[in-house]
Amino acid sequence: MDFTLELVVVPVSDVERAKAFYGERCGFHVDVDRSFGDAFRVVQLTPPGSACSISIGTGLASMTPGSLQGLQLCVTDIDAARAQLVRQGVDATPVRFLEDGKWKDGHGGAWNSFFFFSDPDGNGWTVQEKPAASA
Repeated sequence: MDFTLELVVVPVSDVERAKAFYGERCGFHVDVDRSFGDAFRVVQLTPPGSACSISIGTGLASMTPGSLQGLQLCVTDIDAARAQLVRQGVDATPVRFLEDGKWKDGHGGAWNSFFFFSDPDGNGWTVQEKPAASA
């Protein structure tokens, strides 16, 4: 039996602002934007190349906006990914790696290069470089 993670609810305070951030700045595809009365709205967005989407909206969950931390995206070129997001207006940290339990600026070995950013509410994202698939 496969258990696939398809959707993560991200708590936000302003749906339009968050939709613009994820759709325009982060480049996520807007899959769904539907309202069912004033109390329920769902906006589903999918990162390019991802099988898992995020959902923002009204009436989805009882989490505090900005309380979700540790969402992670993986890329094969950390420098290109960071440059793209920064160019589109995302405030991202420098590329960093872990050494002896401490963060240092620069690139680490395989699976050890990261940068971080937050959405307008403070939900925290990590972007990690994964090694390119071997042929």
